[in-house]
Amino acid sequence: MKNKLNIGCGNDIKEGFVNLDIAQLPGVDVVCDIDKNPLPFESNTFEYIICYDILEHIDYPKVLKEIHRVLAVNGVVEIRVPHFTSSNNFIDPTHKKMFSFRTFNFFTNGALNNREYYYDFHFKEVIDSKITFINKNPVNWPFIILVNLNNTTRKIYEETFLRSIAPALNIEIKLLK
Repeated sequence: MKNKLNIGCGNDIKEGFVNLDIAQLPGVDVVCDIDKNPLPFESNTFEYIICYDILEHIDYPKVLKEIHRVLAVNGVVEIRVPHFTSSNNFIDPTHKKMFSFRTFNFFTNGALNNREYYYDFHFKEVIDSKITFINKNPVNWPFIILVNLNNTTRKIYEETFLRSIAPALNIEIKLLK
């Protein structure tokens, strides 16, 4: 049995994963509109879930709750979303949400600003967090290294003029259930 899930796989079909998408494309195992329907799996089914470039298009707190439900205890979900400074937010008319590296802290134990009461589910912790940049632009090279030294450097980047000098591309985050 496959115990890994690839949500919103599109054409990125991954071997050894259950590949789920809204469209019946070649290699898609399960077709589901995750914005309108619960994930069609039993609770605690998957040890590892990837969800790349999906949450910006949907009502993501509801979907995160479903991901939490189908993720096994001590399972990991790996998420990639555009950073709020990314020009991709404004190019793609289907983008509904923008994200900071701290956004997902609201969904963990000890939620940001003691706001655990916002949601009735919580991941244990953020186990990895990274802000990514376009590598081809030499202006970004120092930021690629310095911004991700720790949460303090990421916060300084997001809250100062530095975000205007080198707009980010994505946020990559891993949450532990």
